[in-house]
Amino acid sequence: MSSFYHQLQALLDNGLTVAVATITQVKGSTPREVGAKMIIHPYGKHLGTVGGGCGEADVIRTGLDVIQDGVPRTVHVDLTDAISMQSLGVCGGIMDVFVERWAPEAEAAAQ
Repeated sequence: MSSFYHQLQALLDNGLTVAVATITQVKGSTPREVGAKMIIHPYGKHLGTVGGGCGEADVIRTGLDVIQDGVPRTVHVDLTDAISMQSLGVCGGIMDVFVERWAPEAEAAAQ
């Protein structure tokens, strides 16, 4: 996990505001466990994963919103869809992912 925080600090040191997504609750079978984290870069890239697939795409989109407005959100990711050829990564569980904004110290102090 220290690598995660080193990467986060490097982005902040470069003046970037990012979002950090953290799995806070799981029920059933999910691809990652509580505490798994992902950094969402303001240009849509990400470091780490909260599980991939459509659920992760929802978390990334939410992260971009959080970077813009600074309002933290929880994304409810439902992986219980019926298995079909169109559904990739269906695990059968549900997870909540908390997404919060992290800004460089100068920007955070100005708010």
